[in-house]
Amino acid sequence: MQHNKIVKRSAVQKIVDFITFPIRALTLIEDDKWGFSSLRSERFDYCAQEVQGYCLDIGCGKNNWFITHYLSGNGEGLDIYPYEGLDHKNLVDDFSHFPYEDESFDTVTFIANLNHIPEPMRDIELQEAYRCLKPQGNIVATMGLPFVELLAHGVVWVYDKLLGTNYDMDHVRGMEEDESYYIPQEEIIERLSQAGFGNIKIKRFWTQWGLNAMFIGRKPS
Repeated sequence: MQHNKIVKRSAVQKIVDFITFPIRALTLIEDDKWGFSSLRSERFDYCAQEVQGYCLDIGCGKNNWFITHYLSGNGEGLDIYPYEGLDHKNLVDDFSHFPYEDESFDTVTFIANLNHIPEPMRDIELQEAYRCLKPQGNIVATMGLPFVELLAHGVVWVYDKLLGTNYDMDHVRGMEEDESYYIPQEEIIERLSQAGFGNIKIKRFWTQWGLNAMFIGRKPS
């Protein structure tokens, strides 16, 4: 499988990001600025390094940012909510069946959104990810530790309520029934395994002090 060519953050930038992590987490910068990496771009950078070939990004969000800017358009982004910058090719009515043939992708990503899949749908979506992956394809999902996810949502809520910002996409589209603010690590691993994925690994974001991580599984041959 051919890997995408991604421009990585330099070693110096990663050291800066590690040192400044508390500042970056509390200032909620959405884009890289002041010599800092935003948490969003940092998360995308980590995930991009694990993508192999053609990628399906589930819950792609505004402007299909990960596929467009981090994978040079080498993939497809899907979402249910009509975020800014998405068109009909990016939107589906539900995720019970992905609109792709079997074994269409080399990687499927769920970036910071497994918890926003209603609980009864989580196994269904992961099974769809498995179906759409080629043999030896991989799945990449990110999730912070529970207390970190709760704290992050609390900080965002304060910004939006007191300063009139619009950071929290959960408030923009609304939290659906059976969504949650986090999923425990054990549940993620169990659901990936139940969907058929093997060789499941956890890779922590060291520049975020290990408080956020990728969960990576592989579809057998």
